[in-house]
Amino acid sequence: MEWISKSNVLIVGLGLMGGSYAMALKRLGFHVTALDARREAIDYALAHDLIDRGGTEPTADLVGDADAAIFALYPGVFLKWIADNQHLLRDGCMLTDVTGVKGCVVYDVQKKLRPGLEFVAAHPMAGREVYGVENADDSIFHGANYIVTPTESNTPAAVEWCKELGRLLGFRRVSVLSPEEHDRMIGFLSQLTHCIAVALMTCSDNRRLVDYTGDSFRDLTRIARINDAMWSELFLRNRDALLEQMDTFIGEMTELRDLLEAGDEEGMRAKMRLSTERRAWFDK
Repeated sequence: MEWISKSNVLIVGLGLMGGSYAMALKRLGFHVTALDARREAIDYALAHDLIDRGGTEPTADLVGDADAAIFALYPGVFLKWIADNQHLLRDGCMLTDVTGVKGCVVYDVQKKLRPGLEFVAAHPMAGREVYGVENADDSIFHGANYIVTPTESNTPAAVEWCKELGRLLGFRRVSVLSPEEHDRMIGFLSQLTHCIAVALMTCSDNRRLVDYTGDSFRDLTRIARINDAMWSELFLRNRDALLEQMDTFIGEMTELRDLLEAGDEEGMRAKMRLSTERRAWFDK
């Protein structure tokens, strides 16, 4: 879609993800405006040429000429922003997001939007264990996956626009899922894995373990350095799907424990062979 390269893009929320979007889009020649509650984030982004303009409050001057708006906010904050400020957006502005849960967000946003605006949700499956625009890095998109989660309210042109945005940002694969399919998938691939990492790190308070550990523990707990405000909200907003995945995992762990207790070597080896076979699906 040729017109996209001439767009004015508004980014609301200038943390790691919003900052990385800004970095990528600015390099591609977009005019980028950003909003963030932290003045320091706006000043940093301006000083490092990540954005062209920015501010801490939504005003007609900053918001009104946006051809597209990308929301990198916590779900609850995103919903409130739409309710309070959508009147500032011009008719025809395309909206998308980076929110990690969809079912509890997408339909509410679409219901709140006035005619003339269209929201197509998306989830960039990328990130780092650091926060803030100061750590922005658009290379996190390269080789990563990008999921578009449209509903029946979306037009084909808007869905294609959102998919093209993912391609422009450099994502390796652009996929389409319903919000419900997305939340079931993310409950397993992302949220459950964060739960496991947190549980591992809270199992022991032995500070000397760091003197003995190898790479396996470091790799498995990399994501345990976690933003508690954001992830607790994401867990709660996807509670049913996550609980289902946690119960499945607990069942598998219990089965493996029972095999160990029974001394069932062949049963354990069968589990390990299945694990090895399925892990190969993820090798790039």
